[in-house]
Amino acid sequence: MTGKDRSNVDSDTVNVKLPAAARHMARDYPDLWEAFEHLGEAVSGAGPLEPRTRRLIHLALAIAADSEGATHSHVRRATAEGISSEELEHVAILAITTTGWSQAMKGLAWVRDITRAQSGAAVTESIGP
Repeated sequence: MTGKDRSNVDSDTVNVKLPAAARHMARDYPDLWEAFEHLGEAVSGAGPLEPRTRRLIHLALAIAADSEGATHSHVRRATAEGISSEELEHVAILAITTTGWSQAMKGLAWVRDITRAQSGAAVTESIGP
């Protein structure tokens, strides 16, 4: 054990709280969580891409992997880093030709789950005819 208090763990982005499951993992298995954080740092530093580009790629990969939780996480981090909702929606739209229409629309909905909640906008529209 590292002895670090992980009960109030934040993500790598300032002011972005981890979801409850991740906070519990960090609290219950601090050594494992610390190793995971170090892996993330090593992966981020392994190449020449800028942080903004890496964030957008992480979002695209989360959408392609069909991971709602990871998509939400990367959208929260991206908005905290100043990336606009329009840019994040564009990432989801770009997925159409790679992952297919339905997966891209699912990704777009996940992006909007966070961006619209953050803006206080009500979600009243539906997709489709």
